Amino acid sequence: MTALGDWQGDDSMNSASEGLAVVADRALMKAVVTTGVGGYDRLVYGDVPKPTPGPGEVLVRVLAAGVNNTEINTRVGWYSSSVTAGTAGRADDHEVQDAPPATDGGWNRPTPFPLIQGTDCCGVVEAVGPGVVRAPTDARVLVRSCMRPAGFGSRDSAWLGSDRDGAFAQFVAVPAGEVFAVECDWTDAELATLPCAYGTAENMLQRAGLGPGERVLVTGASGGVGSAVVQLALRRGAHVFAIAGNDKVERVRALGAEVVIPRGDDPASTLGNQSVDVVVDNVAGAAMPALLEVLRRGGRYVSSGAIAGPLVTVDLRAIYLKDLTLLGCTAWDEPVFPNLVTYVERGEIRPLLAKTFPLARIIDAQKQFLEKKHLGKFVVIPPT
Repeated sequence: MTALGDWQGDDSMNSASEGLAVVADRALMKAVVTTGVGGYDRLVYGDVPKPTPGPGEVLVRVLAAGVNNTEINTRVGWYSSSVTAGTAGRADDHEVQDAPPATDGGWNRPTPFPLIQGTDCCGVVEAVGPGVVRAPTDARVLVRSCMRPAGFGSRDSAWLGSDRDGAFAQFVAVPAGEVFAVECDWTDAELATLPCAYGTAENMLQRAGLGPGERVLVTGASGGVGSAVVQLALRRGAHVFAIAGNDKVERVRALGAEVVIPRGDDPASTLGNQSVDVVVDNVAGAAMPALLEVLRRGGRYVSSGAIAGPLVTVDLRAIYLKDLTLLGCTAWDEPVFPNLVTYVERGEIRPLLAKTFPLARIIDAQKQFLEKKHLGKFVVIPPT
């Protein structure tokens, strides 16, 4: 983490003018600093030192940054094993998340607060650090959200905006190998919808081995990841069935889903038992066991989230008697991100941009995000 090396925060600060100490001889930038676990008061917008790219790194000027569940979940401490409820409405709830154990609550390790969050980054390379021989300086770039510092032979991962400073800033320093040039007619904000949501979606479909003609059921199909799964599964030639809120059924159907089941309905009553090959579920909660009923023998259940609740009650007989495979997905496989860039450049997927906000209005963006009334992604735009 480089951008906050000289930043000294006060956990009690609640405005951009308080507690921002900087070194006078370093250039400054605007950023949102998350000072620790807690509510919106932990988000501080103001001046911090501009990062300097280290060996093997490049400095990216951020053009746009997507808003994700994970930034909110990290801030409120939801990843702690002490939290058993879902993510809805947790942004101001301090009952559980105020003090998760020091070694429990980050993705892979304790979250390095104070931290600049922001998992999605669209930008341009502004400068290179020592040892960088080649970098895409003449095109817009996307930064791979999920980095694999130990190589792709290991599941160890480091996430932009969770394990190291991210894109809720005017600049971010990242390893040169994690930036990918992209040539397309998408806007900066549209490109910023891609990395985390589409990377997570593509990784799940690749890990599950979804093939042409297979039938896939997607929960939470109106969200950033769910809507990406719908598009990417259709691109693979699959038959896509989806679950979404009543007010979003038609919008999800317009994405190409053959059948859209209103949330709360029993999927087996619509699709039948043993009717699908793959379930992609980032919702979980009490509805999760019913999803196993619609899987055929030898089917695959894949997940990278649990927004309705991480603890579920499952009859193991539904798993072993049907020879099901359960797949957890966090670390992205090597082909995932290069493939996504190719899909964009070939026009095989389209952006789902719900709304943009100035970076200074990150709190408004997260509040509206939690209302779950939108389809696709919210994006914040740093000042130029």
